[in-house]
Amino acid sequence: MHHYSPIRDLLVSLRLSLLKKTSIAASLAIALTACQSFTKSETKELSASPQAVINNYINIAQANYGDALLAAKNLEEVIDELLNAPSEVTLQAAKNAWIDARVPYQQTEVYRFGNSVVDNWEGKVNAWPLDEGLIDYVGPAYGSSSDENPFYTANIIANASPIIGGKQLNATNITESFLSDTLHEIDEVESNVATGYHVIEFLLWGQDLHGTNPGAGERPASDFSLENCTGGHCERRREYLKSASSLLVKDLRDMQQSWETEGEANTDLINKGLDGGLATILTGMGSLAYGELAGERIKLGLMLHDPEEEHDCFSDNTHWSHYYDAKGIKNIYLGEYSRIDGTKVSGESLSGLVRLIDAELDKEMKQKLDTTEQAMQVMVDEASKGNTFDVLIGEGNTQGNQIIRTIIDALVEQARTTEKIILALNLQNVELEGSDSLDKPESIAM
Repeated sequence: MHHYSPIRDLLVSLRLSLLKKTSIAASLAIALTACQSFTKSETKELSASPQAVINNYINIAQANYGDALLAAKNLEEVIDELLNAPSEVTLQAAKNAWIDARVPYQQTEVYRFGNSVVDNWEGKVNAWPLDEGLIDYVGPAYGSSSDENPFYTANIIANASPIIGGKQLNATNITESFLSDTLHEIDEVESNVATGYHVIEFLLWGQDLHGTNPGAGERPASDFSLENCTGGHCERRREYLKSASSLLVKDLRDMQQSWETEGEANTDLINKGLDGGLATILTGMGSLAYGELAGERIKLGLMLHDPEEEHDCFSDNTHWSHYYDAKGIKNIYLGEYSRIDGTKVSGESLSGLVRLIDAELDKEMKQKLDTTEQAMQVMVDEASKGNTFDVLIGEGNTQGNQIIRTIIDALVEQARTTEKIILALNLQNVELEGSDSLDKPESIAM
């Protein structure tokens, strides 16, 4: 059994008072001045090894990114079938493959925060929101220009040599290198997203013109037909979709390999030591739950009642993306991941480590994770009735708005318990991502 030091006793009482009186950011700032790191002697007293927890975290990363890669390869193959024989059947199959590919990938997002190697790479595959007028044709409501983005309506599929800001861009061949090295975030504008899942999503679904009413994008399969082309420039659209799907596979392969032995992400984590490794894991859990998911991806859209703030805005698959983000956090805390082939990766977990120090705290965290999952399930169930995320956040949808608020509240409470765990493990220099929508809602322009 682990024995608490006087300092630890002080921290226990401190964290209880902090969590009653201060915000997440404030309590972390105070706690970090008082916390001491895991000492070697303390670690030896634990039967659950921090090193084993970190090793299992790496094992799950290898399996999870491996699954994301497999699902992306399948998506690429199904897209090839669409391009070989465009029809509503093959287009729907490609859409289904895209939705399937999101399942393993979203569960990896817990690795993003805290792991700089992942965070620096993530924009290649999951950047959003995007200005889709950069890529293809859009509806009149999209507008014709943007003060922030000169490439807002460049429409690369329709224009092989667009002149932007007095300069001509050579877009003759829509290759992987053109997308990744030239077009992606061109002019240093983050919304100029040219690669990744959401670009493929837009190319498969087209714009969702239904606002906060039911209905997703309705791109016809003939947009990819050489014989009966709709939308114009079908050959270039096909070229873009092919290059984007192939590039997604390559980018995911890079990250999967990065988690293997001697890979950059693996090595970077190991070099942080025990405290640094545990801090990284908890940073990912807390930042994804609080700042990213509860804040940027959910609360902001609810506050603005704006479907453009929806994560999977073309396909209306946002409910599942949020669900699997939350699932990824739960996976890491429990130290287990179910692969797409049905096998399970499991090992020593943060749950086991916390349980040895504070069994009630471990129980609390599990309850918070379950509460979040249940709240997410309500959203998923509503989506099955046609009430997708964009419908639920609609202005005047009192019941739908409350479903989303319940999710936000659950994620915030989950993050608060994550904060307690950071204190209980005496980890220093841990900073969770925030969000103006949660921390400074008055600053959001309505």
